[in-house]
Amino acid sequence: MSKITKTDAEWREQLTPEQYRVTREQGTERPFTGDYQVSEGQGIYHCICCGAPLFENEHKFEAHCGWPSFDRPLAEASVEEHTDTSHGMRRIEVTCKRCDAHLGHVFPDGPSDTTGQRYCINSVSLDYHPNE
Repeated sequence: MSKITKTDAEWREQLTPEQYRVTREQGTERPFTGDYQVSEGQGIYHCICCGAPLFENEHKFEAHCGWPSFDRPLAEASVEEHTDTSHGMRRIEVTCKRCDAHLGHVFPDGPSDTTGQRYCINSVSLDYHPNE
């Protein structure tokens, strides 16, 4: 998968102001404002910026945190993880491997019967494709 790079102006033209703020400026949407509900059925969540497939609906779970939560990415090659020390905290940032869009953070407090990970992802950074 080759990297996608665009100018700031190109990203601003493609994305809504909120999508741009979250994905290109490492923002966070307010909790419980996006699509965070767990639903039945197959589907894939894609990056809102470049369309890369990132997460499967079957790995989404209710974490009661206000953002979509997944116990793993679709594939290891889908996302990258980076140390984030902003806001006086030490967290692991999750970005799209293809376009470097900020997606959210990963925490080691997910369901213990699976991976133990909670990928806490901003819903505005995702585009859901049901039945995929």
